[in-house]
Amino acid sequence: MTSPDSAVPTAPVKDPWPALWALVLGFFMIMVDTTIVSVATPAIIEDLHAEVNSVVWVTSAYLLAYAVPVLITGRLGDRFGPKNLYMIGLAVFTAASLWCGLAGSVEMLVVARIVQGLGASMITPQTMAIITRIFPAERRGQATALWGATAGVALLVGPLLGGILIDSLDWSWIFFVNVPVGIIGLLLAARLVPKLPTHDHHFDWLGVVLSGAGMFLLVFGIQEGHRYDWGTVTGFVSVPLMIGGGLVVLGLFVFWQARNKAEPLVPLGLFGDRNFSLANIGIATVSFAFTAIGFPLMLWAQVVRGLNPTHAALLLVPMALMSIVLAPGVGKLTDRVHPRNLIALGFVTLAGAMLWLALGLAPDAKYVVLLIPMALMGCGSACIWAPLTATATRNLPLHLAGAGAGVYNASRQIGAVLGSAAIAVLMDARLSANAVTFDPTNPEALKRMAQASSAQKAWFFDHFSTSMGQALLITPAVLLLGFAAALLLIRPKAPVAAAPAVLVD
Repeated sequence: MTSPDSAVPTAPVKDPWPALWALVLGFFMIMVDTTIVSVATPAIIEDLHAEVNSVVWVTSAYLLAYAVPVLITGRLGDRFGPKNLYMIGLAVFTAASLWCGLAGSVEMLVVARIVQGLGASMITPQTMAIITRIFPAERRGQATALWGATAGVALLVGPLLGGILIDSLDWSWIFFVNVPVGIIGLLLAARLVPKLPTHDHHFDWLGVVLSGAGMFLLVFGIQEGHRYDWGTVTGFVSVPLMIGGGLVVLGLFVFWQARNKAEPLVPLGLFGDRNFSLANIGIATVSFAFTAIGFPLMLWAQVVRGLNPTHAALLLVPMALMSIVLAPGVGKLTDRVHPRNLIALGFVTLAGAMLWLALGLAPDAKYVVLLIPMALMGCGSACIWAPLTATATRNLPLHLAGAGAGVYNASRQIGAVLGSAAIAVLMDARLSANAVTFDPTNPEALKRMAQASSAQKAWFFDHFSTSMGQALLITPAVLLLGFAAALLLIRPKAPVAAAPAVLVD
């Protein structure tokens, strides 16, 4: 094997776009699975005779298994080859999807989702790393823009696709649909994605242990804190203790990375790049917002307006359509204009649209009034996901592509976990403050509501809508932090004629 910076007498990647499209297919699939289960919760509860708290773990287990190892898997790609890690991860994810669909109990489904999350954690950093290495700097903006747009659109498509599959077939098909897509993705990756040079090094095993343990404690504590009422998990272990312990262990991890003079798992020099550091803040805030908005919006649509999963998810169509329509144009602008202009505009638009939506949730709200802010969210999303991703990786040296991708995706996942935890706490708090004791995820409670009087339903729908709208106010507030980070971005270094990416046998 050779150093990434050394000359290797093999053919360059003349046209990297086919490889990018192959990678985008697998990445889109795993991102869809981040949100697709949200509309399936009632169906899974009924079919598997499971408790609500158990089914919550169907999503939590996936996010946890996805987030914890992503720093490690990004670095593994540098060591063993990003194509190899990508294909292993895609194979694991596809097989686990089949397992999920065949699960006959909620416990088995949770285990399969953990395996699915591990596969996803191997895929995501490799897609960013390969893009960074096969595209020359002057064309990298458009490529990473497509990657970022794929992430944004996939998060929006998940609930819509889930609703269609559940209403037309059953919940297991939200997993079965991954199997043919995964097989096609593997065939395309084997044919189109190039093998890239790797290099020998001493793997930072202490860094692996510290980062894995710290991420697990922090993510688990934040993600499950609401479920345990921020108190005791078991025995002497409490949620605050886990979160505090996670922060301490991650602090030790950073200390070790600074002291490790060989090859640290996360080279702290990455954060010497101002745009990389600010982009990590930005992606965490936008991931927070998009994860948080789905829960109260889908509950409001199904509980208050009585929509089925498919019709509820159709509310997201304007957002997805605007993201798709604007993505190509934004991708071209990414390489030409100052990233601060596009990204700051995106954050302002997105925050304003989410504020509009939060204030507009009411039992008698007209759908057309809600669809306007949803469309604006798509416009803001298009101006954030793609340019932010391109800006994060633009100045990174090629041999740190995997490490940078791992850090960036870890930030995105932590933002999603924080968004999920925060919105759960706020929904519960606002429902309590508004004297609403009804649990909309409990099928028995839904049956009781169907038997309530008209006056009782009117009171409930009004207070439930108010509670969901108040909970959603957290999203524009958090996006202001992303806006502040965007204002501090600087123009990337002028692209230079980079040496072409090379293949290895």
